Amino acid sequence: MTDRPAPMPHGLVVMGVSSSGKSTLAEAFAARFGWTCRDGDSFHSPQNVEKMSHGIALTDEDRWPWLRSIAAWLKENREAGRHAVVSCSALRRAYRDILVGGEPDEVRIVFLEGSRELIGARMAKRKHHYMPTSLLDSQFATLEPPGPDERPITVAIDVTPAEMLEALVRALEAETGRPIPVESP
Repeated sequence: MTDRPAPMPHGLVVMGVSSSGKSTLAEAFAARFGWTCRDGDSFHSPQNVEKMSHGIALTDEDRWPWLRSIAAWLKENREAGRHAVVSCSALRRAYRDILVGGEPDEVRIVFLEGSRELIGARMAKRKHHYMPTSLLDSQFATLEPPGPDERPITVAIDVTPAEMLEALVRALEAETGRPIPVESP
C-alpha cells in the first residue's frame, strides 16, 4: 500500500436510495466546478419509467441497458477530457461495477447515507416524481452499501445540502491532495 494521494477522478456517481439527495448534490457539485452533470433517471427507457410510475420495481433485466448507457456517457466524457457527475441509485455492487467499468481511479462512488425514517419523510414531501413512496422499502431491501474495496466517499444526509457539498469537496480534496478541477464552460 502506498501513501501517494489518489488521482482525481474524471467521473463521480452520486448514489443512494430515492430521495436521499443524489440529484441535489450532483447538481450543486457540477454548478460549483463546471462539471458536466446528468440525472441517472434521464437514461431510463420509457418502459422503465412506466413501470416505476405504477409502483412496479425494476428487474435487473430492466436495469442492465440503463446502467450501460450511464457508463458509456461517463466514458465519453472522460475520453473527451471532461469531468462528469451523475446521480444514480446504483443500489447493488453489480450495478456499481458496470458504472465504474473497471476504472476505480477514473470513476468514484459517492454514497449518500441516511436512515429510512429521514428519507421516507423527504420522499413524502416530493411532488411530481414517478417513484412512489411504496417503493422505498424495496430500495432499502435492495441496497448493498459500498464496501471498503470500492473506496466510496460516504456523505451523511442528515445535514443541509450545502453541508453535504462541503463534506464531499473536503473528502475528495483530502483523498487526492489537490483542489477539484474547475471546468470552463
